[in-house]
Parts: sequence; structure tokens; C-alpha cells
Amino acid sequence: MRAGKMAPAGGLARRRWVLLAVLALLARAALTLTERYPALSLLQQERHRQRHGPAGEWAEQYSAECDSSFLHFHESDCDIGGSSSCESMLSLNTEKILSQAKLLAEQKRFPFATDNDNTNEELAIAYVLIGNGLYDEAIRHFSTMLQEEPDLVSAIYGRGIAYGKKGLHDMKNAELALFELSRVISLEPDHPEVFEQRAEILSPLGRISEALSDLTKAIQLQPSARLYRHRGTLYFISEDYATAHEDFQHSLELNKNQPIAMLYKGLTFFHRGLLKEAIESFKEALKQKADFIDAYKSLGQAYRELGNFDAATESFQKALLLNQNHVQTLQLKGMMLYHHGSLDEALKNFKRCLQLEPYNEVCQYMKGLSHVAMGQFYEGIKAQTKVMLNDPLPGQKASPEYLKVKYLREYSRYLHAHLDTPLTEYNTDTDLPGNFKDHWAKNLPFLIENYEEQPGLQPHIKDVLFQNFESYKPDVQELICVADRLGSMMQYETPGFLPNKRIHRAMGLATLEVMQAVQRTWANSKVRMNGKTRLMQWRDMFDIAVKWRRIADPDQPVLWLDQMPARSLSRGFNNHINLIRGQVINMRYLEYFEKILHFIKDRILVYHGANNPKGLLEVREALEKVHKVEDLLPIMKFNSKTRDGFTVNTKVPSLKDQGKEYDGFTITITGDKVGNILFSVETQTTEERTQLYHAEIDALYKDLTAKGKILILSAELGEVDAVCNLILSLVYYFYNLMPLSRGSSVIAYSVIMGALMASGKEVSGKIPKGKASIKIPSTLLVDFEAMTAPGSEAFSKIARSWMNLKSISPSYKSLPSVSETFPTLRTMIEVLNTDSSHCLKKTIVVV
Repeated sequence: MRAGKMAPAGGLARRRWVLLAVLALLARAALTLTERYPALSLLQQERHRQRHGPAGEWAEQYSAECDSSFLHFHESDCDIGGSSSCESMLSLNTEKILSQAKLLAEQKRFPFATDNDNTNEELAIAYVLIGNGLYDEAIRHFSTMLQEEPDLVSAIYGRGIAYGKKGLHDMKNAELALFELSRVISLEPDHPEVFEQRAEILSPLGRISEALSDLTKAIQLQPSARLYRHRGTLYFISEDYATAHEDFQHSLELNKNQPIAMLYKGLTFFHRGLLKEAIESFKEALKQKADFIDAYKSLGQAYRELGNFDAATESFQKALLLNQNHVQTLQLKGMMLYHHGSLDEALKNFKRCLQLEPYNEVCQYMKGLSHVAMGQFYEGIKAQTKVMLNDPLPGQKASPEYLKVKYLREYSRYLHAHLDTPLTEYNTDTDLPGNFKDHWAKNLPFLIENYEEQPGLQPHIKDVLFQNFESYKPDVQELICVADRLGSMMQYETPGFLPNKRIHRAMGLATLEVMQAVQRTWANSKVRMNGKTRLMQWRDMFDIAVKWRRIADPDQPVLWLDQMPARSLSRGFNNHINLIRGQVINMRYLEYFEKILHFIKDRILVYHGANNPKGLLEVREALEKVHKVEDLLPIMKFNSKTRDGFTVNTKVPSLKDQGKEYDGFTITITGDKVGNILFSVETQTTEERTQLYHAEIDALYKDLTAKGKILILSAELGEVDAVCNLILSLVYYFYNLMPLSRGSSVIAYSVIMGALMASGKEVSGKIPKGKASIKIPSTLLVDFEAMTAPGSEAFSKIARSWMNLKSISPSYKSLPSVSETFPTLRTMIEVLNTDSSHCLKKTIVVV
């Protein structure tokens, strides 16, 4: 370390005199300002937060760990709570600064102190100025010293820190800060705190790789819990969750009492789909810090992803008990309540969020969505318009809410205009413009040429009013309660699927309406659909479920893909599901990874048997050692054409034309050198593929209708079984076709339940948690069962194994007609809004 030279007496006195004059002016200005603006005293709280590095979460919750900071000396003067001992930076006087500087110099409690007492006292004055937010004065003071001694390391370092503290929003400050810190590193390359400070400048500028390099160098020089935590935070921001986890673990091994490191460790689990491990980490963070709001918030979100509504609610509530104004918790709780179907409660949270943060786009969007879903279109569109007015700045990426809000507004106007039009007299798929539907389903920016907006709200069409459950007739009350029970049986018992009571009711009513419509069809009755009276077709059966799924959540575009513009169909419309992206695991499908892995292994062997017979034995031996999807990539590198990844296609055998196969879904696996992979499945809905599946479904539906008519006349066991198998086979092809932009799974299952009830059989078993094996995952997803089954018979067999079909109760015949009871959007929204919590007793009786 370079020692400072003896400061000339004249230069020292001159600098001290200039400093005294500056401070006197500042003191007089401070007195005037604090008298006129008492709120300025609050600046001390922000000053204290800034003392420990950049804005964000680094170290601000760990004042005891600020050992690398040049500001550590000031901790004795101001506590975190901002007590009366903390004076405003504008009320400091010369005597106090000189007194602090003298003490600091005597104890050498600042970076790169020299062996010269006079020099140290001069340096200490500048560091005290930094510590009190007087950055320009500190820079001038350091600069004066450097004129006399250009290589005075402490002054170079301090000036770099002062530039950084002035604000990185000004690139000039950032460049000067980096220049000065780089000079220090060239003069003193073995000091980890300098690399750390430079990393803290680089990271807010988006230069993450350089910041990581500096932190790695600092760790090599002197490992510490703080450095590992800082580097882990940057890896976390870079979505390298596995490496971030390692750093947080190292940090905790060096200092186990770090609630924020434990929180981030939990978040690395959360983002990789390891929810149970994440929950344990969040709980451990709360043991270390009982009032840790972010840990409660994260715990609530983890429980929400698990589908545990009660536990999530409890965690969010504990966070709000600690701070009822915590905006992020209000936002997350509100979103959970919306997706649980508790729209009225969700609205309360979004409104409170906006009181605290009026420009919060997520809360504003969700507020508008909640109003529209409940039929309150005027308030809903008002909130949507506020989101639309919040245009992103040039170069700024638009938020997801901004991208979606114009579609929601147009769809809201359409719904409002059709509130009182009979549902049988119009068709949403043909009414909405093709390019609008295409862009909406693909979540593209709202850039549609020659688009004509939907008409504005018509004053004569009033909003939907709340309907009390007791205002419905007893038979309709019974209808609602039965629908709730049926809908709850469609709930997936797997992480990632939160129970939604609104969806349950909607799809329960859809099930009953499908049952009634199919029974009428088998009795040779016609139906009224899309303004025409005719015999029901298979699409009409699914359309019943589609209309209920649409209105239950207007945020999601539930649209028939074959009704998209011809150009979109010719290119292929992909239904895409990421199973693993980078290191992020889609927890919903985790249980199917092993089943898909074994399928891929089989296909690889078939491929090499045909194209690489000499290397087949080598490939087979290598595959026997593969236990994870990502381990497949090196195997496929036996073929030079698949160096970056490969795809595997499934095939769906035809019942109509024996020996013929249709394209199922495509499995894609790609990877990079650092271990990030893309593991995805998708179905490509082209016009040709759609026609092939339609022909298959048409044939099955024709056979089903014929056998259904026979069944009405003769309820023999053999006929019932044949009808059940036809229903399951028909839906098997629907699942593999994936003909809707959203909601195909629950729509198909409600049709299964409704059609089976029409045949006299009721599904009495819930979708189960099965016994884990290669063939049967520990949790079942009906759509994935159909997509991974070798054929319709196999799907029918496994579906019937959990459905526990029993004879339908005669009481269903006395239920009122769903289509006649709820003939318009208004009546549909009313019944979805109404509270029926007291249905529990009735449900028990029915069961």
C-alpha cells in the first residue's frame, strides 16, 4: 500500500479554510430549508439505506455485515429505525464533521489509510462528507488532494465511491466511478473490497458478467458470507438458479444467521419447481427473522403454486399483519383470490394496492379484469383504459398487462353488447375478427391493420347486478349445488393447479347442460345453436363447455383454432408447453418426465436401428445409464445432425382406418454448454392435421349417436359399455388434436362427464393421485394421459380405472334445463357471481 506524503502546511490550511466556508453556507441553507420543509428530515432514512451499497436488497438488511464499506464507521451515529440520534444531512455543522473526521482518522476506520496523520485527517473529512450525502463536496476535496499526490489510493478510491453515490442514472458518474475503481485495482490488486465495489457499480448498468467476474476475484482473495451472497444474487438475476443456490449455500455455511440468503436459497428452489424445498427454506428464514415480510410473501406464493389455498392465505395474511401496506403482498394475494374464483375479495386487495401505488399496472389490470368478470363493465373498462394510457418509454419493454389490455377492452365491449342477447343467436368465434383472435391467442402486440374497434358501452345496457342465492327457486338452487360438486371433481391434485370455485361451478353447469343436450339428441330432438335449429354435432357438444369456460375467466382467449385466419392455419398454430426452460421446471408436468423419458428412449432406439445400425449397441448401452431428460443430449450427439438437440414425434393410431397414424405432439430437447436446456412439447394445428382428426371424431360421433339412440330404448350393459368407450375414444382424439387456444383439458373432461351422464353413468371418482410408476405417474393429468397413451383403448382403460362409474341418480332428471335457466351472458355471470357456501350440506346429501 502506498503511504501518503506529508501534506504542506499551507495547502492543508487552505483546504481547511475552503471547507469551513462551504460548510458554513451549507449550515445556513440547511436551517432555512428545514424550517420551511420539515419533511426533509426524512431524507436521513433514505441516506441510511444507501450507506450499504446500491439500491436493491444487497446488504441493506445486514448492517452488521458492512465490513467492506467505507461507511461502516458511521453506524454508531444512526440506527436503522431512524431514531432521534440521526440528524438530517442538511443540519450538519462544521464542528460535527471535523469531530467525526478526527475520530475516524485516529482509528484509521476508512479504506487505504496512510501512515501520515495529517493526510489521514484530510481523507477522513472527505469520507465523512460522503457518509452524509455531500458527494460533490467530497469529490472536490479528494480532487484537491490528488492534485498534490496523484497516486493517493484512498483518495482515488473515495472519489470513485462518491461518483457512484451521486447516481448511476447519469452515465458520466458511472464511467468516472469505474475509472477510479479500476485505477485502485491497478495500484492495489489484492483488496477484495475494491472488486466488490466495482461489481456494485457494474451490476445496475446491466454488465452482469463483468460484475460476476469481479465478485469471483474478490472471493478468491478473501471469501466471505457477504461476497457469496452478492454473487448468488447476480446469478439469481441471470436465472442461473443452480449456481445461485450453490453460492447461497456457501454463504450460509460461513454465516448461518442470514435470513435474506436463506430467502434467496428458497427462491432458487421455487424457480426450479422444487416447491417443498422452497417452503422449508422460507420457513427457516422466518425462524431467523420472525417479522420477515418477504419470507411470508414468498411462502404464500409457494403454497399458492402447490394449490394449497388455505396455507397461502395464512402466509399472505401474516405478511399483511406486519405491514398492511405491503403492495407486493396485496398484489399477489389479490391474484391468488382471483384465480381461486373469489373475485369480490380479490377486488378489495387490488383497490388497496392502487391506493398505495396508483400506477401499479398489475393491480390496475387485475382490477379491470375482476370487474369485467363480475359483469361490472363500466368500472372494468375505466381501469383498463388507465393501463392503456401508461405507454412504455422508447426502448422500454411493454409489460404483459399493457400487451393484454387492449384485447381485454375489445372483448369486454363485445361481451357487454351481448349481455342480453340469447346465447343461441350468435357465435363468438365467427363474430370476432380473425386477425384479432389470432393476435390475442398468440399474445402479440395489438398491431392489427384496418382493425375496427368494438362499439363503446351502450348506456341502455346496464351492468350485471348481484343475485342472492336465496332469490333462485329451490330447483335452481339444487342445480347450482350439484354443479359445484361436479365441477370440483375435475380438479387436478397436482402442484400448480389452484382450486378455482368459479371454474368449478361453470364447468359443473357445462357438464349438466351437455348431459341434457346429448339426451335430447339421442331422443331425436334438435338443438338451437348459432341462430339455427338442427341436429347437434360433436362441436356443438364441446361448444356448450366452451361458452362456460370463456365467461368464467374473460382474461383467457378460449377460441377454436380452425376458425383462425387461413394464413395462420397454413403456417401452423402451435400449442406449446415448456416442461423445462433453462433451469426453470414446469412443476405441473414434473410427474410425467419419467414417462416421456422412456418414450423418447424407445424412439431413439428405433431411429438408430434405422439410420445407425452399427452403432445401435453403443447407443443402447448409453441409454441404460440415462435417468434424466438432460442426459439424453450427449446420446444424440452420436449423430452429427443433432449436435444442439433433437425432436421426437408421437403418433396417434386411427380407429377409422386401421394401420393409419396421425401426428400427435412433438417433443423438443435442446441444450447449451452451461447446462441450460429447453424441454418442451407442442402440437401444431395445421389445416391438414385438423381435417384428419375431424374425420376421426366425425366417425366416432356418428357411431356414438346411433348407439346412444339404441341405449335410450334398451339399457343393456353391453350397450352402455360401448357408449362409454365411444365417448372416451372421441375425447381421446380431441385431447390429441388440442383444437382450442386455451382450456382444452377441462372442456374435454366436462364433456366426458356430461356425455357419460347422458348414457346413465355418473363419474363418482375424482382425478386421483395414482401410484407412481413409469406407466402411471403419482399425479394424473387427463390431457397428458391421452397424449401419452398408445391408443384410445389404453386411454379408455386408465380413465375408467379412476372414474368409478356408477348408475346415475334419478334426481338428475328433475333438475331444470341449464340452457333455459341461464339463456344469456347476464344470467350466466349472475349465477357464477352468487355465493352458495351453504351448498355443503346439500352436497353431502347428494353424494
